[in-house]
Amino acid sequence: MVVIARPPVVINQIGSFLTPSLAEFGARIEVVAGERECTAPWDVGHADILLTAPASAWRNAPLHPTQAWQRHGPRWVQLASAGVDGFPQWLLRGRTVTCGRGDAAIPIAEYVLAAILLRAKRLDAIAPDGPDGWLQAKALPPLGSLAGQTLGLAGYGAIGRAVAARARAFGMRVLAWRRGPWDHADTDVQPVISPEALIAQSDHLVLALPLTAQTAFCVNAALLARARTGIHLINVARGGLVDQDALLAALDRGQVGFATLDVTTPEPLPRGHPFYSHPAIRLTPHLSWTGPAVGRNLARRIAENLNRFLGDRPLLDVVDADRGY
Repeated sequence: MVVIARPPVVINQIGSFLTPSLAEFGARIEVVAGERECTAPWDVGHADILLTAPASAWRNAPLHPTQAWQRHGPRWVQLASAGVDGFPQWLLRGRTVTCGRGDAAIPIAEYVLAAILLRAKRLDAIAPDGPDGWLQAKALPPLGSLAGQTLGLAGYGAIGRAVAARARAFGMRVLAWRRGPWDHADTDVQPVISPEALIAQSDHLVLALPLTAQTAFCVNAALLARARTGIHLINVARGGLVDQDALLAALDRGQVGFATLDVTTPEPLPRGHPFYSHPAIRLTPHLSWTGPAVGRNLARRIAENLNRFLGDRPLLDVVDADRGY
């Protein structure tokens, strides 16, 4: 008797925008629409592949998986996000897990450069309302410049590289600290040996690190005390990297001159939190990653990895559960 293998079952919890690219695989896969904002997004039956994204249910998942997941969990899980801190550890182990590393690097880099330019050029604060206001604005100190300023990158993955390329175009000196091995081929970026060395030299410090047990609250009172006076802190990674009370204290004493925060802990912050009204904070609601090409990048990534999966080839951007990214 000839046994005909069934096509792998793909549960799509990311969204219907993936439908066209998944349809191109035809009968090679069986696609089932799923829902991640439900009680148990991990309840996917005997699916071979799970496509999913961050959700409150994943953040609040039980510490231990169900017996069905332990016995029949998907062989491959593709996450839409680059970060994996919002998923339970058991999801990341016992199977291949891939992430959306780099899919949003360009919009995040553009957000960072916009924040730096606003800080230097003050265009959001200069708004003359008549002839008198025009003259008053003309009497303000000259606009700043990015040329010659030092940009520090805490983390030098896809986002860090995209930020560095754009910062160098403005004539900035770029320093970077990373926990992993350094690629010495990038000669336009100067590696530094520690976060302390980075923050002491930076006019603008960008946080682009994954949130792990090793990086949680890495921007704390001790580190901020080493900062160059008046530094501009930009966090486009995770709120949990920053001790928010220590940051407020550093802003109030002028050690930190300004903070652009796209992420906080929690999200959203509770009503009345000082970050909402602090004059030296620009707060945005975790949207730096958004852009017209992000969904297309993810769809291409999933199609490439599906082809690799069906061809029994190594997948791209596999998560290391022990390292947390």
